[in-house]
Amino acid sequence: MSQEIRNLEPKALWNKFADLNAVPRPSKKEERVIAFMMEFGQKLGLPTVKDHVGNVIIKKPATPGMENRKTIVMQSHLDMVHQKNNDTNFDFDTQGIEMYVDGDWVRAKGTTLGADNGLGVATIMAILESTDIPHPAIEALFTIDEETGMTGAMGLQGGMLDGEILLNLDTEEDDEIDIGCAGGVDVTATRSYNEEETPEGSVGYTITVKGLKGGHSGMDIHKGLGNANKIMNRLLFDGFENFGLQISEISGGSLRNAIPRESVAKVIIAAIYDEAFVFDMQEIINEIKAEFKTMEPNLTIEIVKSDSTPAKVMDLGVQEGLLRAIYTAHNGVYRMSADMADLVETSNNIARVIVKDGEISIQNLTRSSVETSKFDLANALRSAYELFGCEVEFGGSYPGWTPNVNSEILDVLTSIYEKQNGAKPNVVACHAGLECGILGTNYPNMDMISFGPTIHGAHSPDERASISSAQKYWKFVLEILQNIPVKK
Repeated sequence: MSQEIRNLEPKALWNKFADLNAVPRPSKKEERVIAFMMEFGQKLGLPTVKDHVGNVIIKKPATPGMENRKTIVMQSHLDMVHQKNNDTNFDFDTQGIEMYVDGDWVRAKGTTLGADNGLGVATIMAILESTDIPHPAIEALFTIDEETGMTGAMGLQGGMLDGEILLNLDTEEDDEIDIGCAGGVDVTATRSYNEEETPEGSVGYTITVKGLKGGHSGMDIHKGLGNANKIMNRLLFDGFENFGLQISEISGGSLRNAIPRESVAKVIIAAIYDEAFVFDMQEIINEIKAEFKTMEPNLTIEIVKSDSTPAKVMDLGVQEGLLRAIYTAHNGVYRMSADMADLVETSNNIARVIVKDGEISIQNLTRSSVETSKFDLANALRSAYELFGCEVEFGGSYPGWTPNVNSEILDVLTSIYEKQNGAKPNVVACHAGLECGILGTNYPNMDMISFGPTIHGAHSPDERASISSAQKYWKFVLEILQNIPVKK
């Protein structure tokens, strides 16, 4: 781990982040980071427990003079999104994140950084370890699996926590205070298909879409970024309609909560169309790149003749249904909020498309701050996929977090922010999945707020954390801890 990260200010925060990032912590595989956090709490001599799903809770009493303040829950999630560039050789299961300083930013070498939500975790660790930071009684809640289902928050039982105020440290702009968020549901379409022998006189091609920015499928969904699955489908649809293109395999995207950056398809065409197909594809490529030249300047689309022709291809009837369904399925912003300016209310990310060995899988993440609108869009997607014979399942549904503009802790944070920065913070709801809404189902009377340092490019290898923002945020946190309201 680079010593330059540990030398950054505030050292308490960055050293804990460096410690954390040395531990592999992919979603669904948090055993090592759970053990790391249990050992951390136990070495401090603080009550430390792991609940039945793997969440870790560490409790620390109030510092002298702060005993009459309300108990607070400081909460962040242990897991991180694992994404890497195609040319990066890295094993997330065994390696710690390789970080470096780039001006005002901390970045990772070709992978996601884990600042989402590692900086929140590191903040709580630094405060638990401190001997000179005044604070009320703290219940530190480290949840698991936030990025791929929020099963940690969903599994947390009532009665585990006594705190009256929850500080969620998972917001990614340091001038924002979040008081609400979107809920989500996974929409998964699957079906089998018959494979056919590749016709004689065919030639094979590999089509690759890459170089897209990707990003967070909630926070970045409104930016007009390219979706590799949608772009690939456009190319395949044209090739099918004009040249009888047949699909052998497709592999596009990765995680539901990441806008897909890459897609690869193996296809065939009749050899007689070889030259015309390449010419036509190049024209479409030029058109797509022109459309995305502002937002996606590094978009690359390659059409390369294969050394060998695939042995089998999709049944043409199913293939036509697949291409038309993906063309029809909504991707991106579906509806803007009528209640909060510039807030995306409902959206969908066509995150993963897999076609191989007679099986199709199309994986979506539908988000909305309005539960009925979430399922309205989910049903629209289900209809598009069922029309070509897919079985469609809804899974992992979680609720949004309804804003409380009369929150007592909101008044505390806005006052401190304005005093420290000479300007009012942006009080917002975000189009991402924060755990507050889920936690609120078992702790309905807990006053909740979310904030954090500036992090850009979350869920992509371009993820980076601002050093100057971390300093601003740390000062904010310390002042908040000293101004938690008195018990009533």
